[in-house]
Amino acid sequence: MDDEKPITEQAMDTITSAVDATKDAAVAAVKQVRKAAKKVAKKVGPKKTSKKKAKTSSKKAAKKTAKKAGKTSAKKGVKKAGKKKKAKKAKR
Repeated sequence: MDDEKPITEQAMDTITSAVDATKDAAVAAVKQVRKAAKKVAKKVGPKKTSKKKAKTSSKKAAKKTAKKAGKTSAKKGVKKAGKKKKAKKAKR
């Protein structure tokens, strides 16, 4: 510290240099975090599938859902029919 400068000016210089240093450190930290986040996103993110695979997988999925829907609706119909008969017997 200079003895020629007033104390307030010396303090201001110290404060400004500290602010600049923290600003630089913060910027560097943000850059590192962004870089790390991009790496993680690449590893975690969904893999790209080829167009051919996407078409076949969507067709397979459609077939599966159609089969499941048919099975469940058949089961529900049987259950409902059974319940209706029981209800009729109870009413008599």
